[in-house]
Formats: sequence, C-alpha cells, structure tokens
Amino acid sequence: MADKIPKFSDLPLDPDGPHHNAWGLYGKDDQLGTLNRLSDSIVKEAAQSEIQTGTRINLDWPLDAQGDVPFFGRQAFHKEVYQKPPRIVNDDVWTFNTQSSTQWDGLRHFGYQKEQRFYNGVTLDQIHGTNGVEKSNVNGISAWSEKGIVGRGILLDYHEWRIKQGRDHHAFETGSISAAELKQVAKDQGTEVKFGDILLIRSGYMDAYSKLSRDEIETTRNKQPLTFTGVEQSDDMMEFLWSNFSAAGGDHPSFEAWPTQKDYALHEVMLAGWGMPIGELFDLEKLGAHCKNVSRWSFFLTSEPCNVPGGVASPPNALAIF
Repeated sequence: MADKIPKFSDLPLDPDGPHHNAWGLYGKDDQLGTLNRLSDSIVKEAAQSEIQTGTRINLDWPLDAQGDVPFFGRQAFHKEVYQKPPRIVNDDVWTFNTQSSTQWDGLRHFGYQKEQRFYNGVTLDQIHGTNGVEKSNVNGISAWSEKGIVGRGILLDYHEWRIKQGRDHHAFETGSISAAELKQVAKDQGTEVKFGDILLIRSGYMDAYSKLSRDEIETTRNKQPLTFTGVEQSDDMMEFLWSNFSAAGGDHPSFEAWPTQKDYALHEVMLAGWGMPIGELFDLEKLGAHCKNVSRWSFFLTSEPCNVPGGVASPPNALAIF
C-alpha cells in the first residue's frame, strides 16, 4: 500500500492547484482523503496485532472541559436537562461548538487561504450556497462516519521524552516540535511507525492547562494572537506526515505551532491539500500513563465522527484498545 502513494517530492499532484496538494489521487469526488489508507486489510492486521488485553482507554476530553472560556472565541458547551411531566422521564439538549473540546477537524474547516479552496478544489460557494452556486454537503464530516477512523494508533509521548531530556516546554508560547524530535521519540520508545497509522502526539498541553487558574486561562484566552507550541511547519514535517499516516492529532489546541512560522499553515496542506484529519485537544494523560506502564505505545484506535451531513468538525468518540 505504501508504494501506491506518490512520494512527497511528487506533490503537488494537480499542477493547477495549490502547493503540496494531492487532489485527484482518489478521484475528483473523493471525500476521505488519507483515510483511504485505512484499507480493510490494514484495519484487520491492526486489530489482530494490537488487541491483546482488552484494556480500553477513553481519549475524549469532556465536552464541557473548557467551561465557559474556550479558546479561539468558540462557544461554550451548554447542557439542559428537563423533565417531561407527568411521566418520570428526562430528556436533554446539548448546544456546543464541535471544536470546543476534543475534535477531528474535517475537510470543510480550513482551506488554502490564498487560493480559497478546500480539499479537491471545493469552494466556499459550494459549502454556503452563495453567488449562484447550489449549496451542497460536499466534504462534510459525515463521509468519515461511514467507516470511522479506525486502525493502528501510536502515541509519540513527546512530553515524557522531553522531560527525560531536561528540556523546557512552554505550551502557551509559540514553539515548534520538529520531525526529527518525533522520530527520536519513536526510536527511544521502541515504537515502529507503520503505513496507515493514526498518529497522536502528547505535547504536554493538557498537563500545562490543568495547572492554570481561571484568571490565567482568561488572560491567555484574551491574547491576540493566541500562541501555542505544536508541530513545526516544514518540508521535513510534511514529508513525515504524508509518508506514514492516515490521520494525525494531539493534545494541543492548534496541532501545529501557532501562529504559523511560515507563509502557509499545516492545516491548509493537511486538510485542504491531502484530506488528512487533524485531531486536537485529545486527552492523552491516561493513555500516556498506561503506555509507560506497559512499555507499549501502539494500540487499536476506534473513532466514530458524528454522522452530520455537511458538518465541519466532530467530537471523535475515540477509544484506544490494548
């Protein structure tokens, strides 16, 4: 399977499209992007090799974890529980931004900024039904719910690794985690990277966030622009991601160093260029502790994005199974 994808140096595939695009690789109407790498055979092999003890670990932060102060100006989670008298029955209504807690960024979230195009050339007009163009659900998150995001997951515990290295980490300052560092983390953990893996990076964000007071969170939230440590914007990082993974995410709110340190954002290339899901705000604390305890950083990952036609993002509903 790995030899069936173009080399990173072969990108862009569509010469008329933006930089590093892989448009047309799976057909002009494809909405799965790199999830096409999760073939039945790869998922079957992952299940057979990774599920050994039956231990299951939740990877979703609570939907209300950020309370009423989520970053990026997003709406807070609201829950209303109400009785339906005269019966002893309750219903509830949830109202929330799909990116205010753990999330998969979908293919409608972040387009190429200069070219104003989403995956496979989709436009804002197609999404919103503007300028005489018929509104559609193209690139909606529901396309991912059909088979889910399911396969071999690996945790690269950068947070644990950098502590051993004696390196400082400033989650709320712009900083870059390099591809070379992530490869070294994998080597030191003894974790083999396999084609089609679902990558999760424990950057240390959740640990840092848990130590902030509400006043500190509010001060940080009000910064303009917001600043976070994340993976670097570089050819090395793009090649590492493109060559190996079906999806990539971490515990931090921007995945990549924020604001971007280049004239492009990884979000553009990963989402709009390749159709690669980006996971953010995954709760990896229990997973990291378990991986360390059993000296194993690979597992079977199952995630079912919400079946919302035309949706932009979704809670992952994710479990790591050992």
